[in-house]
Amino acid sequence: MNRVTPTRVIGGRYVVLAELGRGGMGVVWRAEDRVMGRLVAVKELHLPQALSREERALFRERLLREARTAGRLNDPGVVTVYDVVTDDGVDHIVMELVEAPTLAEVVAARGPLDDRSTTTVALQLLSALRTAHESGVVHRDVKPSNVMLGPAGRVRLADFGIAQAADDPRLTMSGAVVGSPAYMSPERLEGAPATPASDMWALGATLFHAVEGRSPFGRETKAATIAAVLHADVPALRTRGPLGAVISGLLQRDQQARLGGQQAIALLSSGGAGSAATGPEDGEPATAPPVTAAPRGRRWWWVVAAALVLGLVLGAVGGYLLGRAGPAVTTFTYGAGGDIPLFDTFTQACLPGQLAPGRSFPSGATVSCDGPHDLEVFETFNPFGISRDLPYPGQAQFADFASGACSLTFGSALIGGPDKDRLAVAALVPSQAAFEARADSSSAFTTRDVICVLHTADGSQLTGTRITKAPG
Repeated sequence: MNRVTPTRVIGGRYVVLAELGRGGMGVVWRAEDRVMGRLVAVKELHLPQALSREERALFRERLLREARTAGRLNDPGVVTVYDVVTDDGVDHIVMELVEAPTLAEVVAARGPLDDRSTTTVALQLLSALRTAHESGVVHRDVKPSNVMLGPAGRVRLADFGIAQAADDPRLTMSGAVVGSPAYMSPERLEGAPATPASDMWALGATLFHAVEGRSPFGRETKAATIAAVLHADVPALRTRGPLGAVISGLLQRDQQARLGGQQAIALLSSGGAGSAATGPEDGEPATAPPVTAAPRGRRWWWVVAAALVLGLVLGAVGGYLLGRAGPAVTTFTYGAGGDIPLFDTFTQACLPGQLAPGRSFPSGATVSCDGPHDLEVFETFNPFGISRDLPYPGQAQFADFASGACSLTFGSALIGGPDKDRLAVAALVPSQAAFEARADSSSAFTTRDVICVLHTADGSQLTGTRITKAPG
């Protein structure tokens, strides 16, 4: 074991002052750079003893390359890498010293963060990851213990380049998993290479930890944790609005359906309950105490408010993502007193006939998507659940929500095909009478769903599905 003494100097330059912490890959020391006269953090890397001399040389070569790349990342949310040195055969990463608690420590000591603080953290982490990904760097180990919460709401992401260097197929790491399984994406645990999308999953799990106080998939053993990431349902979130939508969108096992960094930034930056696009005011910490539950008698209002806020956000984001090439979106009401008296197809399916006021589409009207058809239902949203006592939010607000939600989904990888630019989207929302009607107990549907439908802009028929991957 290394002893901390005033006379220990790493690489002939960095005087060790104290131990800051230790983990699976080594020890972090607080040290003084006697050349530059500044305090630094030095991470002493401990590799498995099973590595051969050639593998250790390979690791060092890659570590130097990745550290140089990480050192060029220019973002206030990235902990700067200064140097890589070898001392007595052991590699050390010299980094900017950030004396701040980690997200893991803050949550353990004070409980979950509130939505506003978590949104501030999320936006800064998304900025850091965007800078890295645009530079060709994948972090590979985003987790609460690598997120540092500084004063005035400043957030830093540490350990860029280290996991990248260790995760080399030419290194025989005795089956070791490089990264933290509770925060690793399913595809990585199944052996796929790390990508920006896998960082997004890890960020989603980290933000879940921030608002819920625990990992979404952490279990008693590593094997059980891996099994949970691969197969367990994603736990329900108490958080709603844009932040809840972002966390849920990041924790999608299907990479094509998973929210990307730009989409997440747009959602969080567009405003709404719990968002903090500009961060906290100067001097306000990013570690606010947990949010208290709303009084029971008023909870129905927060469901409505969150849904409407999300609708406005999605409306803005849909235009942002799709730009001038976005689809034309028309909105119809369905149900009693609506434009479409009966629309009984809620799952992904294809239908004959164009949408028009007065036309009905009963449940038996579906046709094979392989043959000619006019409409394809590609997504259904239920923003209000099955509560019976919610007031109708108004057709205009419902239309805003539906248009944004359907546009956002259309703009994702869910919809493909060479003719995507000639497609149009219709958003169906319930009429007031349908929304307020008591749901039939024998039906799985609540007549409160928003239904997204594809058709061609010129009214011609489609052949073949435009959904790139069949559901579940």
